[in-house]
Amino acid sequence: MELNTTKDAFDRVTKKQKLSTTKSQELIELLGQEIENALSKLQSSPDTTSQPDHNVILSELKSKLSEIAPLSQMEGTQKELNIALSKYPKILEKLFNPDIAKAYRSVDFDTHTINQIIANHFYREGMFDLCDCFVNEAKETEAATMRTPFMEMYEILNAMKSRDLKPALTWAAANRDKLKQNGSHLDLKLHRLQFVEILQTRGRDEALNYAKTFLVPFALDHMAEFQKLMACLLWAGRLDISPYADLLLPTHWDDLIEEVNRQFCNILGQPFQSPLSVTVAAGVQGLPTLLKLMNVMMGKKQEWQSMKQLPVPVDLDTEFQFHSVFVCPVSREQASEENPPMLLSCGHVLCKQSITKLSKNNSTRPFKCPYCPSEVEVSKCRQLYL
Repeated sequence: MELNTTKDAFDRVTKKQKLSTTKSQELIELLGQEIENALSKLQSSPDTTSQPDHNVILSELKSKLSEIAPLSQMEGTQKELNIALSKYPKILEKLFNPDIAKAYRSVDFDTHTINQIIANHFYREGMFDLCDCFVNEAKETEAATMRTPFMEMYEILNAMKSRDLKPALTWAAANRDKLKQNGSHLDLKLHRLQFVEILQTRGRDEALNYAKTFLVPFALDHMAEFQKLMACLLWAGRLDISPYADLLLPTHWDDLIEEVNRQFCNILGQPFQSPLSVTVAAGVQGLPTLLKLMNVMMGKKQEWQSMKQLPVPVDLDTEFQFHSVFVCPVSREQASEENPPMLLSCGHVLCKQSITKLSKNNSTRPFKCPYCPSEVEVSKCRQLYL
């Protein structure tokens, strides 16, 4: 993809730049050492008639500097850097298209829905004042209902980043049943992390009291985890050199912050990632392909505006793939609402239009499956839903 080409070119320039910088630094240090040595000789010479001639010392220094030849040594790496630098702007110019409006299509958007998505994004990013202003100016009072829950989430996550688990524990306790329905053990993970923090900072006695109050209810269903935590009591103050030192890894905090974020959004009925962020990221990734397509279709703007399916695939990363896609093995066309996938009685799947062609638009006439010897009747074909 074009973005990968740009990144590779940038990485090459960065690598050459680092190499040139390292070489320059080495030469500067070497020159400095020779100058320091010469200066030391000049300062240590006794002030007598037999003292070495300063001109001799300076002459030796000049000779050594000439041998080092810093300009010649730097010339090679600098030349490679200049070549990489000269190619990079050309790659950018080739890929950069200032008129991205060519890929635009006139689509009837629901303004209310778009405003809701924008407000949702601002709230989940913690931009509460900005979102309040947007909601007021757009007159989207309904969007303001998400302010309070997202503010609560923001406060919980900020507290966790400061190693304060109390807000998260309070929220998890209030939503224990919902978390259990989701198959999440978030409350146990929070109590485990809090137990380890208390053991490290307040000592064995307080950690034991905390375990009796909050961890015992989990013992029956999570005995192995409970036993591991109890064994940690024997290593109070020395947990970092114990067999359970992995409990101190900072990644536990990062993972738990992400899980709290995910479960909070799940219970709110909101996606884990901002729909606006995902849409923009997917659009940026697919934009080069769309611009290329429009360059090919110059003069066919009407066809572009009325097109229901793109004639070329837009390859997006797996993170942007939210549902399965079926491509008919006969026509090589992607299934759509007008041309859905159909399950044949033999078990193979073709698109509806391919079946129509194979049966010659005769619903009672059997046709041979193109992938096995079976005879298939159109009436026995069943539509599949992606």
